[in-house]
Amino acid sequence: MDVVKLEKSFGARTVLSDVSFALRPGDRLAVVGRNGEGKSTLLRILAGRLAADGGQLSVPRGHHVALHDQRPPTDALDRSLEDYVGEGMAAAQAAEARLAALEARMAEGDSGAEVLEQYTRAQSALERAGGYDWRVWMGRVTRGLGIPDDRLGDPLSVFSGGELTRASLARALVSRPDVLLLDEPTNHLDVTSTEWLEQAVIEMRCAVVLVSHDRWFLESVATGVLELDRGRSKLWPMGYSRFRQARAEALALQAKEAERSAAEIARLERFVTRWRAGTKARQAQSRAKALAKIERVSAPSSGRSVDFGFPPVTQPGRVVLEAEGVTVSVADRTLLDGVDLAIERGQRVALVGPNGTGKTTLLDTLTGARRPAKGRVGVGHRVEANYYSQHGNEMHEDRSVVDTLMAAATLTRTQARTLLGTFLFSGAEVEKIVADLSGGERRRLSLAIMVAQGGNFLILDEPTNHLDAESREALEDALRAYEGTILFVSHDRALIDAIATRTLSIEDGGLVAREGGWAELLRARRLEADDTVERPSEATRQSSKRAPASGGKGAKASRSTSGAKRVRQLEVKVTRLEQQLADIEAELGKPDVHAEPDVLAELGAQHRDVQEDLAYAMAEWERAAEAAEA
Repeated sequence: MDVVKLEKSFGARTVLSDVSFALRPGDRLAVVGRNGEGKSTLLRILAGRLAADGGQLSVPRGHHVALHDQRPPTDALDRSLEDYVGEGMAAAQAAEARLAALEARMAEGDSGAEVLEQYTRAQSALERAGGYDWRVWMGRVTRGLGIPDDRLGDPLSVFSGGELTRASLARALVSRPDVLLLDEPTNHLDVTSTEWLEQAVIEMRCAVVLVSHDRWFLESVATGVLELDRGRSKLWPMGYSRFRQARAEALALQAKEAERSAAEIARLERFVTRWRAGTKARQAQSRAKALAKIERVSAPSSGRSVDFGFPPVTQPGRVVLEAEGVTVSVADRTLLDGVDLAIERGQRVALVGPNGTGKTTLLDTLTGARRPAKGRVGVGHRVEANYYSQHGNEMHEDRSVVDTLMAAATLTRTQARTLLGTFLFSGAEVEKIVADLSGGERRRLSLAIMVAQGGNFLILDEPTNHLDAESREALEDALRAYEGTILFVSHDRALIDAIATRTLSIEDGGLVAREGGWAELLRARRLEADDTVERPSEATRQSSKRAPASGGKGAKASRSTSGAKRVRQLEVKVTRLEQQLADIEAELGKPDVHAEPDVLAELGAQHRDVQEDLAYAMAEWERAAEAAEA
């Protein structure tokens, strides 16, 4: 794919004015820029869903481009989720159905040259569409994105918006495109699914253009960065963290050159002004000519970015929060049982776990927003807790931004406006009505309220949702400098790694505590999952309330011996079936087989049978592997 001087405007507003880059197989390009710079617009143009106003877009003939654009399906909601996702493999399904029909004709004796030619073309079409294993691949994708097998047959109408967005992502992935366009693909994914997606995107080896605020995801996947700034693009052929460093260095150099250029221009202007008609008129004329030729270097555009800090805190007692024998239930379902934990002053504890395991419900229980089914929760001496919920603060929709902040904290109007300015609300924006705010603006207002209310114990549920990369980094800096205690839930692995001194992982209905941030958690899990070497566990499983941030009684450190054995048995079975499939495909590829219609039809039927057995074995293996690692 080649893009040359792409342009796009909406009315009088120019979004893209000069965007150029080349994309080759294996390239994974991260598109970055502030909100409103046209990142999603660019993806929609590349997908052919939006027409450009100027420039050239060249896609090689026959190349398939797939777009995941965050928006869930809104039409034909009576179809099943499996049918919707399967539309991404429509070409493979059609080719396979064509092969089955031709095999039936050949089995009935219709084996003319025309039928054999049609069969060959159908086989080629199936290979181009992903091959005979498309069902296996589709199952891998849906399970990898956290879509249970037993829900594939449900109609789209019963799924939430987040679940439908995951289905949209699955449909784009299963199509095995030549160019894959991903707009915020990690939204609505838990960490496990996000890690699966990272590996899948890398292994697909297609060209990828992606937009994401997940810095860890960008660092893991991107091989290059396309920066959009005021309509123009700049390509950085490097990974995301190296881009951040190189860009900072380039901006610093540009600022220094702009300062030097401005000083030189001012010096020449002073000389020309002073001596234009004096004794040094000739020199002044020479300086004027030099001034006209001098290259003016503009200072880098700083843009608007969130910049804030938390006020000083009062010191609480040693134990900030403790829980004894807490059971967390929703309806008739027990999410966590027998939780014992203690969080001490100054700790920064990240609560992690897959979606649906009860992270938010546990936070609600620990903050008193809901009662535990069993057990006791206590807050320590002089603790001033401040809970930042996933859904933001409760705000009156008809109030202005500034009045909302003043109502939530003891601030004068001037103080409120000053604080709002650090969260990018300036001028008339502070008078906007809450009902008119975007998702990102609401989150910024909620952050401003949290800062204004203060407190020495922050409890944060997904604080980076709806924040761009710059705002996430500003929040990260502020939390690093915060002097109090923090308990937080986040899917932002970069935030976890930067902030957390400890992790609490929900595993098997209990909590497992580990020291360190995200990188340390990954290392600990790898050690615990290795059942071939005896190693001391890094996980603490103490039930004493004196042990800081300790876990629950049901947690498991490593896969059981029987679980590991079952995984190995299924691995052998999958390998055997894959070999059978390869042998059959080798036979189907022999020219003399096409001269024997009966043999060709029989091999085709065998291929479908083995393919179904392999899909079932793969599903069993993935479930067993997940159970063994829990």
